[in-house]
Amino acid sequence: MLTLAAIEDAAEIVYRAMRPTPQYAWPLLGEAIGRTVWVKHENHTPTGAFKVRGGLVLLQGLAENAPRGTGIISATRGNHGQSLAFAAGRLGLACHIVVPKGNSTEKNAAMRAFGANLVEHGADFDAAKAEAMRLAEEQGLTMIPSFHADLVRGVATYGLEFFRAVPDLDVVYVPIGLGSGICALISARDALGLKTRIVGVVSDKADAYARSLESGKLTETASAATFADGMAVRCPDEQAFAMIRAGAEDLVRVSDDQVAEAIRLYYRTTHNVAEGAGAAPLAALMTDKKRGETPGVILCGQNIDTHWMAEVLSGKTPTP
Repeated sequence: MLTLAAIEDAAEIVYRAMRPTPQYAWPLLGEAIGRTVWVKHENHTPTGAFKVRGGLVLLQGLAENAPRGTGIISATRGNHGQSLAFAAGRLGLACHIVVPKGNSTEKNAAMRAFGANLVEHGADFDAAKAEAMRLAEEQGLTMIPSFHADLVRGVATYGLEFFRAVPDLDVVYVPIGLGSGICALISARDALGLKTRIVGVVSDKADAYARSLESGKLTETASAATFADGMAVRCPDEQAFAMIRAGAEDLVRVSDDQVAEAIRLYYRTTHNVAEGAGAAPLAALMTDKKRGETPGVILCGQNIDTHWMAEVLSGKTPTP
């Protein structure tokens, strides 16, 4: 369990690189949903996604304690990699990132622009993760996982901002990839002593955490073929699952069609761009309109490829 002091210490590190992100109750969005909806704009960070917070905190600790010249490596579908490259560049660390073949070309370009050495390997995130671990051993690099206590501590700063800005939130919807976002939100809520209900959102094509919760044990999926690539994870993390099971009220599934409709709704009512995972909480709220009088949604990222955004705005659903 994270203490309030630990999260506030993380905030000091995060705010050296970025300002707190805003939260807005957009009137047209509220009209579409039928009541006021608060949006936490994690799409307004320096990398366009929430994960930068965790990268800054984790790598700060590494830079302070690791030998000079340490190189890091990790696996990602994009936002985690951008966060590490951004933070590594500020701290003088060499950053290597493994992505699956066919990964988002624009997220790949962004990681390279932030200074990452990119390696393409495997059919999905979990295959890329295995390769990153192999390369770490072979080349003497420090493997950075996608779920780690310091990642959660850094990301929890967005929860602290959201709950302090809108203290009457009674339910918040948050997407789940490997789990740092929802675990951070649970940690912030608990550190503040609030009773806000937290609902996790998974893709129905990558629903390992929902299956795990239903079966009571870690359950992998055979594939994770969703265009909401931030949620495209086959293998749940044991620590994340334990926190989710203890702290989330519910996990709900959304389809790619529902996610595409939520992206369109965001753009029509707020003119914000949301990637698939970023729109998933709104997609869940759109089908779950009776839970909570003052709901919040985490717009966790905006990094959707141009051709997919064009498809979505034309009324279609992208095929990964």
